[in-house]
Amino acid sequence: MPETELRIEIIALLLDADFKLRPDTNTWSHSDGRPFTQAEQTTAFQATRAELEAVAALTARNAAAALEQDNAVEALTELVLSYFARHPEARMVMDVLPHMTEEDRAEYERLCAIAAPDGGIYLPYED
Repeated sequence: MPETELRIEIIALLLDADFKLRPDTNTWSHSDGRPFTQAEQTTAFQATRAELEAVAALTARNAAAALEQDNAVEALTELVLSYFARHPEARMVMDVLPHMTEEDRAEYERLCAIAAPDGGIYLPYED
């Protein structure tokens, strides 16, 4: 097999791995706590250097994206709550949107795209 050929099933398995050896099964675990089967452990040990590098790069990219998303949620919360403070009659985000400056509305939309790329977002709510 050429060194540059990546096997997606191995990359997916390693992305889901908790690399701490379980004393009860002598295997690694899946991220949800299920132990690897012996076949999965054997498969994981067959990873090439290129596959391990791909897993490392994807893990770093996922961590950076999660941090960016967390920061966007925090900034979005601060932005929206600042408008709720100025408009206490507002109950939902749609109530404060008309009061936003063009600059804040553009920032709101930019942050929404990062914080909730699927369109769903949850902000703290206090009654």
